[in-house]
Amino acid sequence: MNFASLPDRRAESDPQGPAVSDGRQTLTNAQLLHRTRAAAGHLQGLGIGPGDVVALKLTNRVEFVLLLFAAWRLGATVTPVNPSLTDVEVTRQLSDSGARLLVIEDGAAATAGVTTLAVGEVPDETQWRDRTPSPEPSALALLIYTSGTTGVPKGVMLDHANIDAMVEMGRQALDVGPSDRCLLILPLFHVNGIVVSVLTPLLAGASVVIAGRRFDPRAFFDLVEQERPTFFSAVPTIYGMLAALPDDVRPDTSSLRFGVCGAAPASAELLTRFEARYGFPLVEGYGLSEGTCGSTINPVAGPRRAGTVGLPFPGQEIRIVDVDGSVLAPGTDGEVVVRGPNVMRGYLGRPEETARVVVDGWLRTGDVGHLDTEGYLTLVGRSKDMIIRGGENIYPKEIEDVLTSDASVLEAAVIGVPDEKWGEVVVAYVQPRPGSAVDPSALKALCARSLTGYKRPTAFFVVEAIAKNAVGKIDKASLRAGHATLSGRS
Repeated sequence: MNFASLPDRRAESDPQGPAVSDGRQTLTNAQLLHRTRAAAGHLQGLGIGPGDVVALKLTNRVEFVLLLFAAWRLGATVTPVNPSLTDVEVTRQLSDSGARLLVIEDGAAATAGVTTLAVGEVPDETQWRDRTPSPEPSALALLIYTSGTTGVPKGVMLDHANIDAMVEMGRQALDVGPSDRCLLILPLFHVNGIVVSVLTPLLAGASVVIAGRRFDPRAFFDLVEQERPTFFSAVPTIYGMLAALPDDVRPDTSSLRFGVCGAAPASAELLTRFEARYGFPLVEGYGLSEGTCGSTINPVAGPRRAGTVGLPFPGQEIRIVDVDGSVLAPGTDGEVVVRGPNVMRGYLGRPEETARVVVDGWLRTGDVGHLDTEGYLTLVGRSKDMIIRGGENIYPKEIEDVLTSDASVLEAAVIGVPDEKWGEVVVAYVQPRPGSAVDPSALKALCARSLTGYKRPTAFFVVEAIAKNAVGKIDKASLRAGHATLSGRS
């Protein structure tokens, strides 16, 4: 499968069929191909060619899809950039990826050091005609940046073969076909939004509706009734918001076959209560950017087991191993490892980290879980101290590095604490340098300059000393337990 030529194939098979819309514009398959060619011709005129990296710092909109296919048409790679990142974070991603071009929203500030293109400057018409593109399967398609235990976001390298494999797995597992219509509500700077909500339906001959810029639970079901989607993908926080709507909200959800739930653990109670109220099932899954999005999913038509994240996608293998890599028996907790053609090529420019994570073709997830006798995966823990806020992965080290850059801070420890709306929020404990006084308001301002909103601590606690374990490492388990006790008292 060659995704660079997907617009060509759709236009040839059903030129007037619906392709993608976003509330501002609706494109048929023929228009999708025409606009993609126009965008590709413009990018080529800016010097973009095979192996170059194009950064897309855009909200969810049709142009993101056009530029994705346009870049692939030229043999280029796309790295999506979260529009809410700070200038420091954007510059770091652009530098690490080697991006030659950054596409931004109209009116947004340009970024120094890279050619910048406003999305409104991308033409709708062109005289440029190219041949049907056919990039090598090993050509880099996406660079998805994800935080790591080092605290520095890493570029996950996904080639066209990874994308091809993952999308076909998703098509089979979710039984997506030409009669489907996907509603995209997750951000396109995540691989889930690109793979599950755009590429999978488009490959299957289905259409895509892109929702507005910010999720609004009060308007969501109005959009469902208007657009009549058959499925969508979201995180537990969104489903929690929808489940909390007033009891008199009783929308027509008859078009929906299912909703996909992933990116963070969801309670069995939420899944069961949601389906009972709204009349369509939520299928919970699990995956990582390093695995091109998904590795397990509860069957849409088969037995769904609330509390599990389902069965492996077709073509993937899941094992549970101990610290020595030995395979553990069903029901025994250990590290979840994944193997399949969806496993990333590696981290950009980080061969040693890649070698630690991908061992003999197996992706070491760092997550802890067990398989039952029928192969359903249950997660019982997750990668070290990672925090998941509303489906966004946050690694404390990145925040701790920002806090300790303040001259008054000797040490910092960041933990996630339970939150009814977001699942978890970030809290920071800081220890002053001898003879110094820490000003929490100054730390708050520092984080605002250096970290995007969801990574910023919601509270700062100044302590005389941060708890350590027997070998001198910060004891975050003790911090979390102490914080829970403190919160209970308050």
